[in-house]
Amino acid sequence: MNKKLLITYLMCCLSLSVYAGAVKHATQHKVRASKAAQVSQVQEPVDINKADEGTLQQVKGIGPKRARAIVEYRTAHGPFKSIDDLKNVKGIGIKRLTKIIEHLTV
Repeated sequence: MNKKLLITYLMCCLSLSVYAGAVKHATQHKVRASKAAQVSQVQEPVDINKADEGTLQQVKGIGPKRARAIVEYRTAHGPFKSIDDLKNVKGIGIKRLTKIIEHLTV
């Protein structure tokens, strides 16, 4: 009788262990899927001639310094004629521009 009880107990423990592992895996998968959905959300392009510093900072790759530099350049030189004009702003080169261009408009 004790042998049957022990086997039943071990089977229950094993079942719970497998179940707990499956729950953990499912939870991790949900978290990854949620993060991927947040990243892939399409946002409206930001107009670099109208946006303030706060709006510019919402674009991934534009932090406070670059946002300030964009606004200062626009104030000093007038509106941007094209997105490529951002290359003239300190801190924005070809590499950075290729990363952010899809999120901007004029």
